Amino acid sequence: MIAGYIIAIALLLAMSGFFSGSETALTAASRARMHQLEKDGDKRAASVNRLISNREGLIGSILLGNNVVNILASVLATSLFTSLFGQGGLALAMATGVMTLLVLVFAEVMPKTYAISRPDTMAMTVAGPISALVWAAAWIVKLIQLIVNATLKLLGLGTPAEAVSADEEIRGAIDLHASEGGVDLADRARLVGALDLKELTVEDVMIHRKNIKMLNADLEPRQLVMKALASPHTRIPLYRGEKEEIVGILHAKDLLRAIIPLGGDLAKLDLDAIMRKPWFVPETTPVQDQLDGFLSTRTHFALVVDEYGELQGLITLEDILEEIVGHIHDEHDVAVQGVRPQEDGSVNVDGWVPIRDVNRAMNWELPDEEAVTVAGLVIHEAQTIPEAGQSFVFHGYRFNVLRRQRNQVTGLNISKAVEPDVT
Repeated sequence: MIAGYIIAIALLLAMSGFFSGSETALTAASRARMHQLEKDGDKRAASVNRLISNREGLIGSILLGNNVVNILASVLATSLFTSLFGQGGLALAMATGVMTLLVLVFAEVMPKTYAISRPDTMAMTVAGPISALVWAAAWIVKLIQLIVNATLKLLGLGTPAEAVSADEEIRGAIDLHASEGGVDLADRARLVGALDLKELTVEDVMIHRKNIKMLNADLEPRQLVMKALASPHTRIPLYRGEKEEIVGILHAKDLLRAIIPLGGDLAKLDLDAIMRKPWFVPETTPVQDQLDGFLSTRTHFALVVDEYGELQGLITLEDILEEIVGHIHDEHDVAVQGVRPQEDGSVNVDGWVPIRDVNRAMNWELPDEEAVTVAGLVIHEAQTIPEAGQSFVFHGYRFNVLRRQRNQVTGLNISKAVEPDVT
């Protein structure tokens, strides 16, 4: 009789451990890996995906089975200790203590520890029997869920759960693995950069008009050719009169094709015949749309204008790609002078430098929702145009204004703010 009780309790504890481990494995299994395995024809992975897609039924069925076997095991243990020690508090105390220890160790901690160390493998192993349990207990789970929902509604707690977008889930997974060392900072920047394209506008990544290298279309032809060939850029905006009056885009290959037949007589160069029509885009254009536009038109260069048609900057396909992969350097690139890290951990920055470039260079998190450039951020937060020598602390960073020219902040030193010692 005693042996029968012990065997029955052991079997029930084993079943409880199976349910506990299955719950952990199925909730921790990688959905991405299961999806790929299902595409490759793995039927067990397909079963796991069906179970995960019905989380309410899955969790309800496992909890139902787990509670039934735990309660039954506790009842049998109470009967066993009562038969050994008689009626009274001693038998109940011993049954409670022993079953608590056995359930905690063998039905909870041990199976869940095993499952969390190999969730994908165990999930595919238990998918078959758990699927049968979910099917058999479906009507009971639905009845329980109706009672739960009605109770929550009566208590005023039946609010819908907040939906998490796929982008947020992917971004969270990337940040988690990066914090644990599974993804290095360069890979994280590329992955997050691809996701960020949907949130950026052309204004966020464009080259400001002050940094555009352009040529006067009215220059003497030989002088214009020399300047174009000396430029590190392949495409050069051409203006007439005011610098913001762009009349065309000069492509280096078009220029070379035009001057070779001239036999050195550059005076015969017809600039209007070879310049390309400029493409103007609004500064509010989403970067993703601009990328699609570049790819569909096979054009890599556009000029950015504001709502009044005033030139604000330019954007290239390379600028957008750099948001994903970081700065792309070739043998003609000029080193960027805008960000200069210092030995003390701070950085000297020109005012026109985009906040995103500083964050990438220093692995910082300066906010870029209200301003595009570093100078713009300081002016926005200070609500004034600061003088050289002034210092501000915003968002955990100290901004020391180094230079100001007229109404422009042209140089700053930025460092992480030292938190005051409160001890």
